[in-house]
Amino acid sequence: MNRIKMHVKKGDQVEVISGNFTGSTGKVLQVLPRKNRVLIEGVRMIKRHLRKSQDRPQGSIAEREGPIHASNVKVVERGERIKKKKKKSAESKKEKTK
Repeated sequence: MNRIKMHVKKGDQVEVISGNFTGSTGKVLQVLPRKNRVLIEGVRMIKRHLRKSQDRPQGSIAEREGPIHASNVKVVERGERIKKKKKKSAESKKEKTK
């Protein structure tokens, strides 16, 4: 499994530097490394028409963010990182004490 490295990560504050949404800023909601794209909060809002159902008898129009190419984005501020701690098993502790 090959891991594709990106310069932005989920939670980063970014600014769009080129394209139709130049100058807008927001928080990264999702990173799509295989497609080399990112979802940014409040940027490139897409309207999706939802058909009638029991939940929505009138039907509705839902707005959500669309992806932007990662090369059009610049990191303004890094988000909080949570470090994952490795769990040490009881067996490894016994081996170390011997």
